[in-house]
Amino acid sequence: MSLMVIKFALFGAGRIGALHAGTLAAMPDAELKYVSDPVAEAAQKTAVAAGAEVVEIDRALEDSEVRAVLIASSTDTHADLIERSARAGKAIFCEKPIHLDAERVRECLVVVEETGAPLAIGFNRRFDPHFKEFKARLGAGTIGEVEFVGITSRDPGPPPIEYIRVSGGIFRDMMIHDFDMARWLLGEEPVEVTAQGSCLVEPGIGAAGDLDSAVVSLRTASGRLCQIHNSRRAVYGYDQRLEAHGSEGMLQAGNPPDSTVSQTDAAGTRGDAIGYFFIERYAAAYRVELDAFVEGVRRGSLADSPSGDDGLRALLLADAALESATTGRRVTPRE
Repeated sequence: MSLMVIKFALFGAGRIGALHAGTLAAMPDAELKYVSDPVAEAAQKTAVAAGAEVVEIDRALEDSEVRAVLIASSTDTHADLIERSARAGKAIFCEKPIHLDAERVRECLVVVEETGAPLAIGFNRRFDPHFKEFKARLGAGTIGEVEFVGITSRDPGPPPIEYIRVSGGIFRDMMIHDFDMARWLLGEEPVEVTAQGSCLVEPGIGAAGDLDSAVVSLRTASGRLCQIHNSRRAVYGYDQRLEAHGSEGMLQAGNPPDSTVSQTDAAGTRGDAIGYFFIERYAAAYRVELDAFVEGVRRGSLADSPSGDDGLRALLLADAALESATTGRRVTPRE
């Protein structure tokens, strides 16, 4: 029996859009038919590489052959494109966040609910093989009752200041992934948020009104604790680690090195470096999350993919962290 191929339109042909386009082009059960981006050169380059056609968004949405859209455009366009795609009857995969304003996210999700459109949010870290195994062992009770989760997420270097100014800040832009991971691993919603931040890496980030180093503590209703550390600088590579402590032991997930080869000589023993940035570190996760989305579209259920509600709840935690860091108070996330 031949596979039913799901045809896609891609909105946004920047770095992450081009990555997703390459993934779709390599999948036997998916086809990228259209690419749309306001930057003509980027759209054309991505389309040619994936064997797709450059068109305007309206034309892509009007095509009945297109069953799904992948939104990888700038954050300020996400909610509008989700609504347009939902009304056109498409299944939707959207990169995080849905929007930087929680009320706008709520409005968007009302449209999604009214139209019945399938919606998945690109929290790719849930699909990383190492983190999936970590979660599976937590769920199997291998360390008993979970008491504490620690999440470390450090970029190798800061993004351009121009990006910082429109990013929504470290909590909504960078740590939002970690808020989703915290909810996923804790198994219950955080009810208290305490945050502190500094500008230790790049003074220009502070001048732009943002932070480049932050620590956030979360507490759930049952008392489970989580601590998240973010930094815009890690000179040794892209630092992504998890730890969970429970009544019967501890789980840890470290940074996969480029290889498992180590070298020992007169200077000592050293291993290979870790991946430099997110494209290298989460290459497998990006493939697996789109596999899960395509399979979900085929069977009519996106239960295995992060939902619009997951996107909203991570944003509400980010908003609470920003409020706490600004006021110095412990904050209860808004419903």
